[in-house]
Amino acid sequence: MNPQPFVQGVNYWPRAKAMTWWHDFDPDEVAADFELIASLGMDVVRLFLLWDDWQPRPDEVSEACLEHFRTVCDVAARNGIGLDVTFFVGHMSGPNWAPGWLLGGEVDAQQVVSGGRIVTGGYRNMFTDPVALAAERLLLSTVVAAFRDHPAIWLWNLGNEPDLFAWPPTAAIGRAWAADMTAHIEAIDPGHGVTCGLHAASLLQDNGLRVHDVFASASVGTMHAYPMYLPVARGPLDPDLVPFSCALTRALSGRPVLMEEWGGCSAPPGEESQTWRWTSYGHPRSQFMASEEDLAHHIAAVLPKLVEVGATGSLLWCFSDYSETLWESPPLRESKHERFFGVTRPDGSLKPHATVIKDFAATRPRVLTSGYRSVELDVSPEEYYRAPADHFQRLYRAYLERHGS
Repeated sequence: MNPQPFVQGVNYWPRAKAMTWWHDFDPDEVAADFELIASLGMDVVRLFLLWDDWQPRPDEVSEACLEHFRTVCDVAARNGIGLDVTFFVGHMSGPNWAPGWLLGGEVDAQQVVSGGRIVTGGYRNMFTDPVALAAERLLLSTVVAAFRDHPAIWLWNLGNEPDLFAWPPTAAIGRAWAADMTAHIEAIDPGHGVTCGLHAASLLQDNGLRVHDVFASASVGTMHAYPMYLPVARGPLDPDLVPFSCALTRALSGRPVLMEEWGGCSAPPGEESQTWRWTSYGHPRSQFMASEEDLAHHIAAVLPKLVEVGATGSLLWCFSDYSETLWESPPLRESKHERFFGVTRPDGSLKPHATVIKDFAATRPRVLTSGYRSVELDVSPEEYYRAPADHFQRLYRAYLERHGS
């Protein structure tokens, strides 16, 4: 049997609408974007069901959002694109976007957006609050039942870095939540896989969402990793940290792993790599911004390394830099670097790494089922989470000795 294709794709928000697109929907923009994505050899798009838009009340799913989503699915199918559909969003690019009915609780965040405006105060814990849990099941039931037979559906996803929205009080509660929500989807749609979008924080700390617990009932694991955010990296464009994070997730969970988010933010065209400094959420912030050429070299170095560790695919963050008309709105006012993560620039022109993606897709890489590079895990997952940051660094050093560039 031939190995499955190594998937290439991208995380998606429209450049002109960003997080407002579900209530300010432009089908022509989506159609043009998906046509461009497909032309670059990418066959999966990850998109996000912004909870505040999709569930205006805990007992209601937005009919308008369902209609818009059907349009997106139809556009994806026409372009040969599968959708990684992410629920309960939740955390996104700095702020946490909470539906109004969830407000008034013990969970705090650096910025909370609800109803299109910044609000004060916290919200209730999505992992324990009975109203939230019932609402989550309703959203899953409604969307999965309506779209399980649509040819564009590729993967169901329980969240985007959900620990940045809330922590389960214990790892046992985190495991039970993931198992319950996965089973809820599978009872309606046994034909598609289920995962949850975890990031490197779940490898570096015990935040109640341990990878072996969350992926215990999943069909595939996922990981999000950005060297520019991680002090353990050998630099902001460390080419080995992304594949290592993928391999470590596989070693801990026993599941094949999709590298669901990675990439980098870029400096203006023609400028060298640089560091930006500004005040973000009331605190000093510095951020490495790669030159477009350096970012392209980084992506060209990492893609084959992901194949070498047996990853099932690669989804870059993200489709496009955002239009300047959005820069003073959440999340881009505080998170200035988030304006410039795209494969395309704000004017729609392609950055150099778009060619890297297209050329790599043309090689038709396949998923390795044997002989892939692995992390030699010498502790149990339970032991790992007694000191996750220490184990991460120790195992990374060992990985570099065996496989590093």
